[in-house]
Amino acid sequence: MRGRPGDVVRDPRVAPGPRRAGKLDPRPRRNPLTPLGWVSVALTLVLVATTLGAYAYYRSIEGTIPRLPFDPGASRPPETGALNVLLVGSDSREGDNKQYGPKSQGLGERTDTIMLLHISPSRDKATVISFPRDSMVMVPECQGRNGAVLPGGIKQINSAFNDGGINCTVKTLESLTNIKINHFVKVDFTGFKGIIDALGGIEICLPKPVNDPKAKLVLPAGKHVVNGEQALGYVRTRYALGDGSDLSRIQRQQVFLTQVLKKVTDGGLLTNPVRLNDFLRSVAAAVTVDTGLTLDRMLEIATSVRGLTAKELKGITVPVEAYPADKNRVQFSQPAAKNFFEAVRNDDEVTPTPTPGTSAAPKIEHEQVRVQVLNGTGEQGKAVQVADELAAQGFAVIEVGNAPTTATTAIRYAKKDAQDGPAYAEAVAARLSKDKRTPVAGKVKPVNAQPYESKVAQLPDGPIVQLVIGADWPGVRVQSAIPDSLKDKVVDATTNPCL
Repeated sequence: MRGRPGDVVRDPRVAPGPRRAGKLDPRPRRNPLTPLGWVSVALTLVLVATTLGAYAYYRSIEGTIPRLPFDPGASRPPETGALNVLLVGSDSREGDNKQYGPKSQGLGERTDTIMLLHISPSRDKATVISFPRDSMVMVPECQGRNGAVLPGGIKQINSAFNDGGINCTVKTLESLTNIKINHFVKVDFTGFKGIIDALGGIEICLPKPVNDPKAKLVLPAGKHVVNGEQALGYVRTRYALGDGSDLSRIQRQQVFLTQVLKKVTDGGLLTNPVRLNDFLRSVAAAVTVDTGLTLDRMLEIATSVRGLTAKELKGITVPVEAYPADKNRVQFSQPAAKNFFEAVRNDDEVTPTPTPGTSAAPKIEHEQVRVQVLNGTGEQGKAVQVADELAAQGFAVIEVGNAPTTATTAIRYAKKDAQDGPAYAEAVAARLSKDKRTPVAGKVKPVNAQPYESKVAQLPDGPIVQLVIGADWPGVRVQSAIPDSLKDKVVDATTNPCL
């Protein structure tokens, strides 16, 4: 029986396991499953959002979805308003999955692909973050599948799931990223095929002929609409396409996700009751989710993502580099990975929902807002640092200076601007990280202030917003979850599907 990956590395010169991140691995291995379980969450939510009146019908479907407890421990990252769903593919060979490896029956389940679906707090962007299964990371102490305590240490990232199950996986990812995971979805081979068949197939593009008996995929070059069995082969094959690396396969899987979302939103599924019913029942039969992902929770999320389409979905792989102790494995590339996780945590703020029956106020663009930045922390240079960050996002910063020391950060507007001031101040408040801060009327008197050279071509004439930085300064949110340094690694609806 093949050894399980992910054992603690006792000697950094002898890292276990033969799998290669970038080259052909001559040893036999179990083919992985891409975790298209996210389809069951993100897409089902979009579907449910279109027909909220059919509550009883969806309640009957919900009762068929298997669920597992979700308890990664008490010490967890803070909420940011984003929705983060862990997506794992199970390679269990039990039940109908035995055709993909009957000799592996009774050996439990593993995952070779781990993804995190991140939907921004404003629910207008979705990012699928892939974690290469060969990544060597610090796995915290966890409870194993057998109830025993698993010691922490440097291990292969998928060992968290293989040995500790879903809760250990969540605990590991949260410790690595400091991103709170709200829900999880797991899907197996048979479930994946059912989802694709219920969609009527998905279009793929092959740059060359493929003949991969292990993945059960034999097709000529060019475009094809593949059924569930063929789609499973497409996302499982490794050496028949790309450069033979797991990183190349991850990119292909991300392209496939965009094609699935296109099919759901543009393929007439929502207007065909029969197909919609088949799809939703296939999703319910395909997945296992956490106990907190109830129908009420799905409906709650659905109303906030109803406008999400394929063009808003982006795929990105965590930046990695060769692992020094074993060139067949990788490790997170620093500081690129750290900066990326920070960017995801500091994503866009929630857009306020207008009260029913009232018209939404005109959106205030950043370049319309004049800002005075005052430092109330006592930390030298803080006002200029924050001013530069706001100016980089288009705000018309006009002054920087100091304010009396304060514990609390505040966004202020002049009392005389009671009519327009709040809207302009809200534009600044929306760019601060962590909990939303409500702007207040009345400004403080600066200890000193000096002009700031604005980067706006023409200064606006609206109200001046005063940002007073306190000891609890939360930081400025970044504009995108994907830093500029990783833009060329993004997979989206415009990416060439012939990979």
